Amino acid sequence: MKITISLIKADVGSVAGHTIVPDEIKKLAEECLTRAMESGEIIDFRVFNAGDDLELLMTHKKGVDNPKIHELAWNVFSKCAERAKEMQLYGAGQDLLKDAFSGNIRGLGPGIAEMEFTKRKSEPFLVFMMDKTEPGAFNLPIFRIFADPFNTAGLVIDPSMHSGFVFEIWDILKHKRVLMRSPEELYSILALIGSKSRFVIKRVYPKTGKLPADEPVAVVSTEKLYQVAGEYVGKDDPVAIIRAQSGLPAVGEILEAFSFPHLVSGWMRGSHNGPIMPVPFRYSKCTRFDGPPRCVCAGFQLSDGKLIGPVDMFDDPAFDYARQKANEIAEYMRRHGPFEPHRLSAEEMEYTTLPKVLESLRDRFEDI
Repeated sequence: MKITISLIKADVGSVAGHTIVPDEIKKLAEECLTRAMESGEIIDFRVFNAGDDLELLMTHKKGVDNPKIHELAWNVFSKCAERAKEMQLYGAGQDLLKDAFSGNIRGLGPGIAEMEFTKRKSEPFLVFMMDKTEPGAFNLPIFRIFADPFNTAGLVIDPSMHSGFVFEIWDILKHKRVLMRSPEELYSILALIGSKSRFVIKRVYPKTGKLPADEPVAVVSTEKLYQVAGEYVGKDDPVAIIRAQSGLPAVGEILEAFSFPHLVSGWMRGSHNGPIMPVPFRYSKCTRFDGPPRCVCAGFQLSDGKLIGPVDMFDDPAFDYARQKANEIAEYMRRHGPFEPHRLSAEEMEYTTLPKVLESLRDRFEDI
């Protein structure tokens, strides 16, 4: 039986600036999706927040890019944004960049990660939701999960994973993609994805073994808000879905990739580099300098399309060290103030509000 998992997010409004989605907004989203489930439009759902982003997780049998599912998500976000405006929340409807739904939610502002696959006898999967960062923030952990034997022991000792995986990498500036094989093209893969603001891992596929080669085992949202809006309107705050076990990396191997708080772009005003901190849902609110950037993870089992879970995967003292290290890195980076490398490079700052400041100074420059 083929099942589709759709994870769609949007910033529809938050309390105390860009901090957290209020319970009233999440409850409204749950009421809307409950009606959709009762009518048979979807099989099951869960509603989360990652900081100031409202996250809709849905299961169904309609496949990816289904207009009805996308319209459902758009309508939920629209209703929540309307209520957020009534509540005078901050950034109400911020990610809804178009006036109306046009058949597909892609290109309208919300971020989306979807995968359709043939369900195994036991189907564990994890959903990751980030706040205050960009899609390329997933490059390093996804690479480590599916290509780094120092992270994922199964690449060495599990015969079903020994041949590696196929990476679908997108050039999000030129809107092109390439499929690359690991480990054969390992160095070329790294040559691309190390430039995380341009080359982003979109999907990962199995090569051989028990799983169909055309069904993804990981997918990441790659929507860039500034490309839709034509100007900076906030960070992209990506999401990802990763399947686990039985010919795939184990749950523990997937989580291990997030034990290192690597530097990502985003943080305050989308203009700074800082560590990504893996946190339980109760800490999913960005406060210090609107950060540091956060990542939450929910674990599930699928039962005939029904969701068993969630398990709050980072709610574990085993990740206390990563959080401590993230705080140390945050303190170090903050001491740079407005200087690089804390502030983004000039090329990346072109997509923030800084160009408006530079424009106001343009006529004051003289030839040397």
